[in-house]
Amino acid sequence: QVQLVESGGGLVQPGGSLRLSCVASGSIFTIAAMGWYRQAPGNERELVARISSGGRTTYADSVKGRFTISRDNAKKMVYLQMNSLKPEDTAVYYCNAGGMTLSLESYDHWGQGTQVTVSS
Repeated sequence: QVQLVESGGGLVQPGGSLRLSCVASGSIFTIAAMGWYRQAPGNERELVARISSGGRTTYADSVKGRFTISRDNAKKMVYLQMNSLKPEDTAVYYCNAGGMTLSLESYDHWGQGTQVTVSS
């Protein structure tokens, strides 16, 4: 079993910053790509940022220049630094990771989500 647990969400004013964290645990042999997605009410879940095992990053156009994704492979963690937050960034943010378990089975798991609300 693989578990992903997010933390760091909350309420912030427009222009403010938040840092999301996600830790992976369980029967993990490898972690390939890790990413952050978000889902606002009435919308589909969308990619926010993604980082490969080698550190290559991909960002949604709407967050480029404001958000930064990073990872600590030793700690099995991925982070999302969010700056210059806007009300349209309000959503539930989900961590995603994929790789191989100790039994050499592939996995692609999601965390439970953390709410980010940007409002004055």
